[in-house]
Amino acid sequence: MELRQLRYFVALSEELHFGRAAAREHIVQSALSQQIQRLERELGVLLLERSTHHVALTASGAAFQVEARRILADVARAVAVARSAVTASPTLRVGVIDSGYDSMPQILHEAQARHPDLVIHQIEVGVPEQYQQLLDGRLDVGIGRAALAPPQVASLLFRRDPLGVLVPADHRFAELDGVSVAALAAEPLLLAEDKQAPEFNQFVVELCRSAGFTPRVYEGTVESVRAAAELVAQGRCLYCVPSSCIATLPGIMWRPLADPASYYPWSILWRASETSDQVRTIVNSARAMSTRLGWLAGQDAPT
Repeated sequence: MELRQLRYFVALSEELHFGRAAAREHIVQSALSQQIQRLERELGVLLLERSTHHVALTASGAAFQVEARRILADVARAVAVARSAVTASPTLRVGVIDSGYDSMPQILHEAQARHPDLVIHQIEVGVPEQYQQLLDGRLDVGIGRAALAPPQVASLLFRRDPLGVLVPADHRFAELDGVSVAALAAEPLLLAEDKQAPEFNQFVVELCRSAGFTPRVYEGTVESVRAAAELVAQGRCLYCVPSSCIATLPGIMWRPLADPASYYPWSILWRASETSDQVRTIVNSARAMSTRLGWLAGQDAPT
């Protein structure tokens, strides 16, 4: 059965005249008659009663007319949806870790300057969940440390972000140009919620161990940089964060870590099988911004 047969049948069922139906469909009358006969043979039922001067629907024909009209309407809607998708603004679902970090907002601003019609939906989600949502299609692009990424997730290292520590404004570290990693041994350190950022916690713990100590971890947990900054301002703990963290609370200061200086590796994440122009726009924007701002200057960093 072909769609054109349904169209011819509907036209004939509405006109009840072979000549008018043929003219409506822009075919000759004999071709219309042949297609209707073929349709009846394929269905195994008589759809029309014919005489020299009369055409009428049978009971089967009347029932078939309802379904044929519905099928043709569904096809028309499908065509309209497909055509509208071509002209609709491209959309992108982007994972962000925390609104307190500035890398992804800068990249998205760069991408939208290049492609103003790009519609971006930002979703705040931890890196492990970003991996899962990338794989199941709920996200198109993510950001984070790529060390634990599954093989189905591709990555581009675009920033080596100096690691530092948030301290209260009246803390002894506040007057220093740099805080040695070893000096953190005497301080309670707040770690991120582990389900949100296990890769960042691992990075901080490994840095402390490289300086000869295991960090004294503050027992509380938080789910955002702002909440962490509030605990720091209260003098309860210190919190290690990269320089891209935007500290908005008064009463706290960021000091870079030294001896050794450390850099947190930020990568753009996406499905390795993804080929869309929208994803490529974000990757290219990250690469261009990294080059322009010198985000990868210095020695190579681990991913």
